Amino acid sequence: MKEHEQTLVEYRLTEARESLAEAKVLLREKMSNRSVMNRLYYTMFYAVLAVMQDKQIGASKHSGVIAAFDREFVKNMIFDKIFSKALHRAFELRQKGDYMENTVISDNDVEDLMLTATDFLYTVECFLSKKDT
Repeated sequence: MKEHEQTLVEYRLTEARESLAEAKVLLREKMSNRSVMNRLYYTMFYAVLAVMQDKQIGASKHSGVIAAFDREFVKNMIFDKIFSKALHRAFELRQKGDYMENTVISDNDVEDLMLTATDFLYTVECFLSKKDT
């Protein structure tokens, strides 16, 4: 992989790590579940962008990124289907939280997706680090 492409992968991983850290702070400070969910979604989204950059797969919309992840990584059993389900769920909740009035995101949704987003990011980092060795 070219140095420029590796830099983009690392940039996306940094964005994912920062989003997860922000989600944890928001949760600890008892900020809105809507805000926490936004950051959890972006944790997973940026992690997906990192693996897509690694494979040089592009998409211009969030839905395209999610579809490409499912097609290239889940269907080919590189990543477990549980991550696809979590990504779809987080996208749905983030969309509702950001764009719909009176949307309630439950504590259970936040707890479940906090664990899954953390595991998702760790799994992506492990996948990408194995490729470098």
